[in-house]
Amino acid sequence: MNNLESLIFNYSKSGRKAYTLPKLDIKANEFDIPASELRNDNQLPEVSEIDVVRHFIRLSTLNHHVDKGFYPLGSCTMKYNPKINEDICRLDGFATIHPLQPEETIQGALKLMFELERYLCAISGMDAVSLQPAAGAQGELTSIMIVRKYFQEKKEARKKVLIPDSAHGTNPASVMLSGYSAVEIKSNEHGLVDLNNLEKALDNEVACLMLTVPNTLGLFEKEIEKIAEMVHKKGALLYMDGANLNAYLGFYRPGDTGFDLIHFNLHKTFSTPHGGGGPGAGPIGVKKILSQYLPVPVIEKDGDRYKLNYNRPQTIGKVQGFYGNFGVMVRAYTYIRMLGADGLKEVSECAVINANYIRKALENHYNLPYNNICMHECVFSGANLKQYGVKTLDIAKRLLDFGIHAPTVYFPLIVPEALMIEPTETESKESIDKFIEAMMQIAQEAKENPQILKDAPQKTPLRRLDEVKASRELNIKYVKE
Repeated sequence: MNNLESLIFNYSKSGRKAYTLPKLDIKANEFDIPASELRNDNQLPEVSEIDVVRHFIRLSTLNHHVDKGFYPLGSCTMKYNPKINEDICRLDGFATIHPLQPEETIQGALKLMFELERYLCAISGMDAVSLQPAAGAQGELTSIMIVRKYFQEKKEARKKVLIPDSAHGTNPASVMLSGYSAVEIKSNEHGLVDLNNLEKALDNEVACLMLTVPNTLGLFEKEIEKIAEMVHKKGALLYMDGANLNAYLGFYRPGDTGFDLIHFNLHKTFSTPHGGGGPGAGPIGVKKILSQYLPVPVIEKDGDRYKLNYNRPQTIGKVQGFYGNFGVMVRAYTYIRMLGADGLKEVSECAVINANYIRKALENHYNLPYNNICMHECVFSGANLKQYGVKTLDIAKRLLDFGIHAPTVYFPLIVPEALMIEPTETESKESIDKFIEAMMQIAQEAKENPQILKDAPQKTPLRRLDEVKASRELNIKYVKE
C-alpha cells in the first residue's frame, strides 16, 4: 500500500487555494436560494496549484498506459499515438466548432471528413464510406442493419448470419441486435474457416457471412476468394470485421476479393487514443450496390463546397448523434496524411515482423496451437505450464512486475489458456526483446518456483485482488495509513 497516492483531501490545508477569481458582483444570496441548497465550500479540498499538479502526476504514474510502457494487448491495438495528432485536433477550427453550426461555417471540417472517406475507400477497395458509427461494434451493427435493409428491399426473408468461431466476440451481439440468428462455423486444423462446414451451413436463409480478417488467431484466410464465391453463389453478402486492418495496409484491399461491407477501427488502425469505453470511431465501407443504404447525412461535394445530404430515401437512418466522433476523425486523417501510402504499407510490414519475431522467440517456451506465419498478432497457450499449477492468469499478473501490460488472456475461446499478443508496429526491437526475456523468465519460474507467479504482482501499487469476491461484493473505500 506504500506506493498508493493519497486522496487529494488529505493534502487540504485551511486557506490554501489554486485559483484567483474576481469578487462577486451580486449579493451572496440575492436569489433567495434556500440555505440547504447552497454549496458548502468545506466539502472541497483547499490545496495549492502545485499540490494539484503533483497529485495528478503521481496518479498518472500508477496506471499503465502506452506512453509509459509496452502494451501488447492482442484484442485491441494499443500503439503509440503521435502527438501531432493531438496538436491538430486541438486547433480552434476543429476543437471549438459546434455540430449545429450552419454548413457554410464548417467547410473545413466537412472537407476533412469527405477526404477521409475517400482515403478509406482507397485503402479498402470500397466504393462509399460513412464515418458516423462511433465504435467498432457500432460499425458492425450498422453493417448488419444495411444487410437487413438490402434483403428487405429485395423482399427476401433471410434469417441467419454465419460467424466463424475465430471471429471477434462482438459479432454475435451485432447479429442478434439486428434480428438475425447467429450460426457458428468451426475452424479447421489450421485455424482457418473450414470450407466443408461453411458449405453445409450456406443455404437460402443466410443473409451474410461475417469474417474477421486476419482472424483472432492472427491468421489470414488464404481461401478468401473461394469463400466469397461460395457466399455470393447463395445470394448472401460478405462482411469483413476490419478491426485488424493494420495487418495489411497497402498490401491487400478487401473490396478487391469479394467483400461487400467492412468496418474500420480508426481508434486502432489509425492511431488515436482509446480505452475506458471511448472515444472511438467505427466507419463502414460498402460496395456500390449498398451505398444507398448508408446512414444519413452523407457528405457530398458540390463544386468547391461541401454539404450534408439528408435526402436519402433508402437510408437505414441515423445511427449516431450528429456526425460521429469528429476528434477521432481528425486524428486518423492526420495519421494517414503524415504517413502517406508508403508509410501505411510500412506500418503493416513492421507489425507483421514484430509479431512473427515474438512467435519464433517463444515457440519453445509456450504452446503454439497454430504455428503458422501470423499477421499482426500471435496466439500462444499457457496450457503447458498447468502441470506446475500455473494458469495463464498467473502469467499475466507476473508480467506486471516487469513493467509490461499483460496480453489478452483466455481469448480467443478456441485456444485453451490463450495468450493473445499484439506488439504493434510502434515498438522497438529492444522493447520487444525485454518482453520476450520476461516471458522466458516466467516460463522458467513456473517450473522452478511457481509460487512466485501465484503471488504476483509484487511490485505494483496494489497486489492481486480476489476478483471473484470483488465482483460479488463491490466495496470501494479509502483507508488512511
